[in-house]
Amino acid sequence: MMHRAVERSRSCIALETEDPLRKAIVTEHAPQPVGPYSQAIVEGDFIFVAGQGPINPATGSLELGDVRQETKRVFENLRAILQAAGSSLDHVVKCNVYLRDINDFAAMNEVYKTYFAAPFPARTTIQAGALPGGIGVEIECIAKKVR
Repeated sequence: MMHRAVERSRSCIALETEDPLRKAIVTEHAPQPVGPYSQAIVEGDFIFVAGQGPINPATGSLELGDVRQETKRVFENLRAILQAAGSSLDHVVKCNVYLRDINDFAAMNEVYKTYFAAPFPARTTIQAGALPGGIGVEIECIAKKVR
């Protein structure tokens, strides 16, 4: 397996792992995986970003609060991973949102809509019941690579 550092911008350096099956994106500007998964995988023209929770990448600590605060932190993590992959939230085509409590939908949606413009990405939102670490929201996404 080959690794190579690729500078995506002055503030973001990604480690691309070249493997015949997967090209992983790794950035220190988003939380490090806590299990056997990648922050994101690039396949063809698409970037598949793993579910992100409200973890501060600088401290590695959960930033628990109300679902609005947690959703903001989650989007900052998604943004950092997409930037490391050479894309942005503007190129997201699909999101899956997992809520601890579906009654938090309106609060999450209030923040969610500030990160996108019409036409909005396709989206699925479900109540997951229990999320790792007691978090209120986790979001994963699929984005197009910028050419």
